[in-house]
Amino acid sequence: MNRQPRQDIDLSLVIPVYNERDKVERDLRGAVDFFRRHEFNGEIIVADDGSRDGTADVAELFKASCPVPLHVLRLEPHRGKGHAVRQGMIHTQGRLILFMDSGNCIPYAEILRGLQLIKEGACDIAHASRQLSQSVIVRRRPPSRRLSGWLFRHFFARLLGLPITLTDTQAGLKVYRGEIGRVLYAACFSDGFLFDAEVILRARRASYRICEFPVTWTSDPDSRLRLRWMPFLLIRDALVLKWRLRREWKKEFDRRNI
Repeated sequence: MNRQPRQDIDLSLVIPVYNERDKVERDLRGAVDFFRRHEFNGEIIVADDGSRDGTADVAELFKASCPVPLHVLRLEPHRGKGHAVRQGMIHTQGRLILFMDSGNCIPYAEILRGLQLIKEGACDIAHASRQLSQSVIVRRRPPSRRLSGWLFRHFFARLLGLPITLTDTQAGLKVYRGEIGRVLYAACFSDGFLFDAEVILRARRASYRICEFPVTWTSDPDSRLRLRWMPFLLIRDALVLKWRLRREWKKEFDRRNI
């Protein structure tokens, strides 16, 4: 159940984690520095997706001395990044909300670009993109991961009907108007890799505006992404996603036209 926004919370930051014991404290220190440096009244939510290495315990220890309100969601069992992000986002209370991947692939300062786009009224949702000409890639992904990204952009995005104007649907930083993000994520069901696509499809159906902004990005060599069976699993999940959304929206259409 999503919580109601609070007027004193400017920004909610969600960090989804899975077996990130060696990274989560660094993530949290970076987040706290960002809130302090820019004087945001905010909250941090660590959404732990059933980690087995004590990631949530490290976050709880940090919480004792954290100057920013910190909530640690212990999600059991392990279900996937989509589930962790969804639970984190629906627990936010900020006027603006975002999720950011663990590992410092994108500097926290880059969040300001997305916030500015929304505050200026350019869009309702702001996505980081590694594919824009102004983006800076410090360390590239290994060839296998670049191939998976190419397949998603040129095959799965078309299969799902994602907007061709979006250059990067998988970057791990996305910012939303709070009331819009909470509604979108509360409606979602995708637990795995395609959760980003589902949110985009729902946002597009609701006519929410999505902008992209360039970022500085460094590949994390300790990625949790496993590529061996991914193309086959993605085809299955993409077909299921299309079928479930089509059925849901048909029922909605039928209700409205009774």
